[in-house]
Amino acid sequence: MKNNTLLAGILLSATCSVSALAHDNGHEASTLAEVVKSDFRQDSNVNRDKYRHPLETLTFFDVKPSDTVIELWPGGGWYAEVLAPYLAEEGQYVAGNFDTEPADEKKRTGYRATSGKKFEAWLKEHRAQVGKATTVTFDPPTHYALGRDESADTVLTFRNLHNWAMKGYLEPVFESTFKVLKPGGTFGIVEHRANKGMDAKTGYMDEAEVIALAEKVGFTLVAKSDVNANSKDTKDYPKGVWTLPPRLALENVDKAKYLAIGESDRMTLKFVKNTQ
Repeated sequence: MKNNTLLAGILLSATCSVSALAHDNGHEASTLAEVVKSDFRQDSNVNRDKYRHPLETLTFFDVKPSDTVIELWPGGGWYAEVLAPYLAEEGQYVAGNFDTEPADEKKRTGYRATSGKKFEAWLKEHRAQVGKATTVTFDPPTHYALGRDESADTVLTFRNLHNWAMKGYLEPVFESTFKVLKPGGTFGIVEHRANKGMDAKTGYMDEAEVIALAEKVGFTLVAKSDVNANSKDTKDYPKGVWTLPPRLALENVDKAKYLAIGESDRMTLKFVKNTQ
């Protein structure tokens, strides 16, 4: 595994050389740094860059503008605002989105279906900026397949592992990711990092257990980064990780305290699909 200090220097230099075409109404080609700074992004999303570090994180994962990238559960599209324009001209952005028409009638107006429809509407509304960005229905336990085997260069997921772990879906999610990646492809994970012995129900995940599971299905851990670490996060809150911003589950109770802590301490792990 590469030394994180060495990687930090590589990341700084890489930001100057990584390039992409934003496909933004005829605007000229933009670097990843310029896409991150683009006016296309919502102010509320930009305000969280100090916690989520999109430029450094995507550079660490070595996302190239010509890649086919699948993002698992994009939610409100925080990373999609960066990835979709970045990949629009040369690459392909694919969102592993919720099932918008679930077989269970009661679920059709539920959170997942509603969120999935909003995301699809967002893609259509911003077609000029996101190019041919598309979605695939990825909604465990009924929908695991992410596309044709060995068709993606990179699969990314941000703060989602605990959702699948709580339901017992994490291993098949990792297996589906392994199948869709090309040999040598990257699986990039950012997740709330637990203290030893914490349950996934808190929203935090044990880093060693995540690594062990990824290796079990065939991945190799090639690097870690502390770019999304937060030493102020004590991880012992009444409402788990959701006590912290941006959720602030306790609302005004000790709000100043939790704002001072900031967003969660996060592991940032880069795996590759073994070629043998």
